[in-house]
Amino acid sequence: MNQQQITAMKNCAAKAALAYVQPNSILGLGTGSTTNCFIEQLANAKLNLAGVVASSNATAELLKKHQLPLLDLNSVAELPLYIDSADAFNALRQLVKGGGGALTREKILANASAQFICIVDSSKQPTILGRFPVAVEVIPMARSYVARQLVKLGGQPQYRDKFITDNGNIILDVYNWQITKPIELETKINQIPGVVSNGIFAMRGADKIIIGLENSIQVL
Repeated sequence: MNQQQITAMKNCAAKAALAYVQPNSILGLGTGSTTNCFIEQLANAKLNLAGVVASSNATAELLKKHQLPLLDLNSVAELPLYIDSADAFNALRQLVKGGGGALTREKILANASAQFICIVDSSKQPTILGRFPVAVEVIPMARSYVARQLVKLGGQPQYRDKFITDNGNIILDVYNWQITKPIELETKINQIPGVVSNGIFAMRGADKIIIGLENSIQVL
């Protein structure tokens, strides 16, 4: 599967997700290459949105480029829809996210939304979570302590070098997990002092996953 095919699949999923966006509504958007495909489709659709809440500075910049109206989450009473992608997912629509480092704001928007639609290309299929490393956002002074606690949970944390989140924190990418109880592990990681958030989206998974094929879609 080459990059051109993957891009076509991302665009197919993004186009399908547009059907869930109502004119004059407020929309939350994630971060990453698949979400960027959706933003391109959104800009061309000219739905006259009331506003878009971005999960990262990078997404906000792309929205500004396309002259789509930006809103701060604090000014929004309700968020009807959140659209984002995922690094991995299972059959229960529980996700691993955070490859782009925007996991904390993405998790906030996912939890604030009434409906969360995840869009992916078909190179990603339902699997046991853990094959893709789990990103953990950590307050910098707690890096070594948190890493030791993650080892106790069976993981192999690796510092994401030269990366600072939009919140001013660092990322530990945790390898070597086979996550059979995602909610339990998500909770345990969150309880470690110094952890801001982690990339397991199990307590609030996706309501729908749209998988883009070359000329069609599959909905999970």
